[in-house]
Amino acid sequence: MAISAQIKYLRISPRKVRMVADLIRYKPVSEAEAILKFTAKKASRPILKLLESSIANAKNNFKKDASKLYISSIKVDGGPILKRSMPRLRGTAFAIQKKTSHITIVLEETGVGAQKKVAKEVRKDAGTSPKKTKKSEVPIAK
Repeated sequence: MAISAQIKYLRISPRKVRMVADLIRYKPVSEAEAILKFTAKKASRPILKLLESSIANAKNNFKKDASKLYISSIKVDGGPILKRSMPRLRGTAFAIQKKTSHITIVLEETGVGAQKKVAKEVRKDAGTSPKKTKKSEVPIAK
């Protein structure tokens, strides 16, 4: 059973939040907490609070053991953009975009099926290796 929690309208750019989210994806909950506590990024504190909230949901609502939980998915989506302008030279205005994020975290219990699923997801995220070229195909600079 998947346990989820979410943050909406976080005033940090989704690109910056994804950097932190990628650090803890598919990790056990205890390891993810340790990573977030020692990550020197602004987004690590709200993600840590979200993780603690989802662990509390699992304990209180679903009677799950926190030591058996892992992060099956963490998704960072863009929220609404606050559009502002900065006055510049000769009466012109430059646009400023203040971006927001929506973060969703899903926890699942570890098990035999879960380990296979995690391994498959990690391989899918890794992508394919770059195509190796032969020496004869490499262009020679003159």
